[in-house]
Amino acid sequence: MIFGEFPLAECEGLLLAHSLRLADGIFKKGRRLASADFPALDAAGITRVYGARLEPGDLDENAAAAAVAATLTGSDIAARAPHAGRCNLYATQRGLVGVDAAIIDRINAIDESVTVATLPPLTAVRAGAVVATVKVIPLAVGRGVIDACSAAAGQGTAMSLLPFQARRAALIVTGLPGEPARNYAAAVTSSRRRLDELGSHLGLVQRCAHRSAAVTAALLEARAAGCDLLLIAGSTVPKDRADTVPAAIVAAGGEILHFGMPVEPGNMLLLARLGEVPVIILPGCARSRRTNGLDWVLQRMLAGLPMGRAEIMAMGVGGLIRSPAEADEDEAATQPEPQRAPAGRKVAALVLAAGSSRRMGGANKLLQPVGGIAMLRRAVNAALASRCTSVLVVTGADAGAAQACLAGLEVQFAHNPDHASGMASSLRCGLAALPADADAAVVLLADMPRIDGGHVDRLLAAFDPRQPKIVAPVKDGRRGNPILWPREFFAEMMAVEGDVGAREVLQRHASQVEAVAFDDDAIFADVDTPAALDALLDK
Repeated sequence: MIFGEFPLAECEGLLLAHSLRLADGIFKKGRRLASADFPALDAAGITRVYGARLEPGDLDENAAAAAVAATLTGSDIAARAPHAGRCNLYATQRGLVGVDAAIIDRINAIDESVTVATLPPLTAVRAGAVVATVKVIPLAVGRGVIDACSAAAGQGTAMSLLPFQARRAALIVTGLPGEPARNYAAAVTSSRRRLDELGSHLGLVQRCAHRSAAVTAALLEARAAGCDLLLIAGSTVPKDRADTVPAAIVAAGGEILHFGMPVEPGNMLLLARLGEVPVIILPGCARSRRTNGLDWVLQRMLAGLPMGRAEIMAMGVGGLIRSPAEADEDEAATQPEPQRAPAGRKVAALVLAAGSSRRMGGANKLLQPVGGIAMLRRAVNAALASRCTSVLVVTGADAGAAQACLAGLEVQFAHNPDHASGMASSLRCGLAALPADADAAVVLLADMPRIDGGHVDRLLAAFDPRQPKIVAPVKDGRRGNPILWPREFFAEMMAVEGDVGAREVLQRHASQVEAVAFDDDAIFADVDTPAALDALLDK
């Protein structure tokens, strides 16, 4: 490249070094001058121009920046079109940024004409976020410099993205008498926002007394509901592994992995597991949405990185976090923010629990325990753990006992006084009480205790409001429950009679059924008799 000041007559093909403001507009830096540009320059009294003339093998600033950026792209990292000698790389989805610092350092040491700047390693980003920028300093660079950058980058993966893996989370909030309502609201709102930003979902929220037995029961319920991440916001943070909440984890069959972390705020975090399910006792600062140690643990865990004692204790350098308060943080709120609808889909859960258990020999089957949890509560927990935006329970026989069984859960009730006439009346009662803005409803039968939030979420994932179809689970050619019904079918469902639910509507619209393949028998396992319950408990 030859850089200098050239007379106007010699400027054809020259790359303009500085922007020139003319009467009719601006000639921007990097513009390749043509003879057609000369009259405007001459009219502006410009007789000499600073610029660069490319030599054989030179690449202009944009081509050079794009060439270097192309060597840095990796898993879920892409490059945008270059402009003014700069080419940005961005994340194609949410995740943690991976950076090989040695490669970036080698490239930056090759020549002053090329620079690469990245976000710090393990920075959490959203889709579309810029994670690195390549800047070519001069107007052109020799091919040898670009080849050297390519060779340096070719020795490994310079940039990558570790995508966040979606989890179905439960939050257990314990309470003591006289505790302010804002503590519960803050715990739920901050946890829901954190998980939403990482692509996960807080579905099941449980409130219980700050006692070990109550926390143990809540943990077992959350695991049975299909939650694969368990968070506990205690009324007080534990001071020892033998304190109330850690003891509850152990009593549930869990294991304490590590207590404490060298990160401030966030010192009092406790990490455990229940089987293969991670359990985190939240530090007190987690009720705030300011960045703290919990964020680092969640980000790395959801990105698939190992998370245990060694990883936590390696966070001390840089572990003193200072961040401003969130502008919209309201510490005085007494109610948590409502759950957001995923991807614009508002699907309600409708749990039918009005039957009289005629074939159970006098016992209310929905109150019978399976794995220590009443069948009705298991069904409702599954709905809450899913991505359904609301849960409505239809009661009938023994309505008071049903509501008592579900005490503390965030559900609505609709009572069916005509429950003895059959399931159809309960279906009509529930559909009439659903939120008016629901795009669809998943109808769950309360006597199917093996259904969990994962089963429900698979149905939701197959539902497209733009092309609404009935979504049903299928195994080996046999259809089961629950079933997702778009609003377009509600009117027909409201007209059904008897004790067969919406079976006739399903048969009439067989061509509009989207079948989702399942590999387990939970979609068939219902309980109508003592023998059926015994058979289920034996498995």
